[in-house]
Amino acid sequence: MKSRPRTGEVAVLEFTVTDQHIIDFADDVMPEVLSTPWLIWFLEHTARKAMLPHLDPEESTVGAMVNVEHLSPTPPGATVKCQAKIIYSDKYMFSFEFRAWDGHDLICRGTHKLRVIRKARLAQVVSKKTQES
Repeated sequence: MKSRPRTGEVAVLEFTVTDQHIIDFADDVMPEVLSTPWLIWFLEHTARKAMLPHLDPEESTVGAMVNVEHLSPTPPGATVKCQAKIIYSDKYMFSFEFRAWDGHDLICRGTHKLRVIRKARLAQVVSKKTQES
């Protein structure tokens, strides 16, 4: 890493909920709302955004743990603001606190761990598993 992120650093990412982000089981009674998997995708990318300025070109991040409470529904068209704050680091593992709001209320909270990895090393592991299949 070219620099070490500090505890308390925050990254923010905003997105608008579109049709692709909606649950796939909405019907005449069940309203269209933001799906939890898509919410987690945006939260993880928010944490990654906090890390990217600190990484060397040969490094990247991979998720190691996600714990999210999806607290409130968000309809299509709403803008969601995600926040990831670094709360702990240990060598190459970084822990984050998540929060997200939809303009009305807090829609989720949780924690996440990202590991900084070397891209070439990960590619070797994947290649070996692919050859063994």
